[in-house]
Amino acid sequence: MSIMESVGNKSRRARRSFTPEFKAEIVELCRRGDRSIGQVAKDFGLVETRVRDWVLSARSGHLW
Repeated sequence: MSIMESVGNKSRRARRSFTPEFKAEIVELCRRGDRSIGQVAKDFGLVETRVRDWVLSARSGHLW
């Protein structure tokens, strides 16, 4: 295995899946306004853009 292959493999994350209940709880934390979306994402080890997508989906009524 080359150095580039080993570096590439280390940088990939396993894709995680989340239950609809977990997503709803995260969205509710964001809606409360105590913390920013970025802070909620950081607190739970999530990617901020994913959390933003969940919040936008919940606003438009498209649930998971």
